[in-house]
Amino acid sequence: MTFIYYEDTDRLRLMARTPRKNKSGAFKDVTSVLDGMANIYRCEKSGNNWQFRMFIRTDGQDYKCSLRTKDFESAIAKARTQAIRLSQMVESNIKVFGMTLDELVQEYLDYRWKDVLTNEIVKGRWSTMKSQLKNMVSVKSGDIKLSELDRNCMFDYAQWRRIESPGIQDVTIRNETSTINSMIAFAYRSENIHFEKLNFKQIKIKKDDIGVRGTFTLDEYDDLIMFLRSYVAKKNCPDDKERNERLMIRDYILISSNTYGRPGELRQLRYGDIERYETVYDEPLTDPSKEDDYDYSKEVHLVHLNIRAETSKVRSTRKVIARGGNYFKRLHKRTEFNEAHHLIFSHDGYKRIEGRTFMKHWSAIMKGLKLEDYRERKLEWYSFRHFGLTCRVKAGVSLIDLAKLAGTSVHHIENTYLKYSEEQSRTAALKNFRQNADGTITIID
Repeated sequence: MTFIYYEDTDRLRLMARTPRKNKSGAFKDVTSVLDGMANIYRCEKSGNNWQFRMFIRTDGQDYKCSLRTKDFESAIAKARTQAIRLSQMVESNIKVFGMTLDELVQEYLDYRWKDVLTNEIVKGRWSTMKSQLKNMVSVKSGDIKLSELDRNCMFDYAQWRRIESPGIQDVTIRNETSTINSMIAFAYRSENIHFEKLNFKQIKIKKDDIGVRGTFTLDEYDDLIMFLRSYVAKKNCPDDKERNERLMIRDYILISSNTYGRPGELRQLRYGDIERYETVYDEPLTDPSKEDDYDYSKEVHLVHLNIRAETSKVRSTRKVIARGGNYFKRLHKRTEFNEAHHLIFSHDGYKRIEGRTFMKHWSAIMKGLKLEDYRERKLEWYSFRHFGLTCRVKAGVSLIDLAKLAGTSVHHIENTYLKYSEEQSRTAALKNFRQNADGTITIID
């Protein structure tokens, strides 16, 4: 039996045909579906599971797939759903035999790269999307056709990712699903797929797990400073090129801790982003052991930085006044590539230090500090931003001021960076006050 359907615009021509029966009689129990629009059949090679076949005239070839059932009634129901779906795709000018998942990923990344070029997103964000979509392809084969996907085909994505990467955080999986659905929406707009988003099993994330990052204790940071002194010592690193790199990494750590900049922002800093330096003094302190009541104070080297919008994760310019000006001066003095257009963290002023170089030194530093559990604690380069922000909170800086300096929200600092320690809890518990006769309150230190 032959069934031909012509749309008024002559755009749709679907013709189903009875599967050819070869000499060995491989096809059996051939049954027509929807008045011959498609057919189902069985064959021994597939374990007698019902198969689906529909001839797509617009593409000039058969669409075939397994219905994955041996039950006849279930096969008929699935075949009808499949045939209607394919018909709707053809009516909507969606290619049945269109691009593969690999091709969609590449097309989407090319599209988003234009956002990098126009400063809509940073390159680091694009690289993250590339990694997230690579994880998706590892779950679903890159060779699969988009026409073979449906809304629920990745419903258990979170389960697959947890099996594939034990210890992965739910917030990471949720971010991946968000990127995946952004790509699916892109495919829908370009009419390469017939649904706007995939359905994922809901992921419930506790407030305490949102964006929590590892950080160093004060003692560990002191140990780090001591270790870096030996790490950059000439006797421990006689090779001038390697030592210069270690010196740059050391200053990067100190600058990161004092300016609480994001790694992507710091690694794109240019000398022209340094507006000026300033030397101030801490409030005079009185040494009670001296008879002359001698006052002494400590120099603080401030730096005024301009974080450019095109390098910022949140795509907005911000001014930062922070400690660590002496570290920038040290870097400036040590290199000949210190013009306004030169990158600060670079060997030649133009090319950023590669990520693998940072990874090499990170491994060496963690080993030197004997922090064998640094992966479990999520200690990473971003931890220095976390450490700097936490120290400023302990120093009494208001979260509003800190949020402005760090280029984020107060809510984000509270959930992501603020590590409320036992010491802070004790300090809060020991605070006291006195109510005066006139009704005013006096805080007792």
